Amino acid sequence: MKLPNLDSETIDRIIEMAWEDRTTFDAIDAQFGLLEKQVIALMKREMKQSSFRMWRERVSNRQTKHLYQREFIAGRFKSQNQKT
Repeated sequence: MKLPNLDSETIDRIIEMAWEDRTTFDAIDAQFGLLEKQVIALMKREMKQSSFRMWRERVSNRQTKHLYQREFIAGRFKSQNQKT
C-alpha cells in the first residue's frame, strides 16, 4: 500500500491517535489524509508484529473507531492536538 512520506513526529501522532479508543479513523483521515487501510498499513509497518496484532484485535469491530457506528456524538473527548 502506498503511504505518503511522513516525518517521525507525524507518524508518532498517528500511532497515538490510532491507539486511542475514542479517536475515529475519520478524525485521522481529516487531520492527516490517511484512510483506514493506510492507517492499518502504517501501524503494521511501524510496530512490532505482536503489538500490531494486539492493536488489530482491540480495534476490530470497535464501534468507537468508526464515526458512523457510534451511538453518541455530543460530549466526546477531543484532544487539543486533534484538529477535528
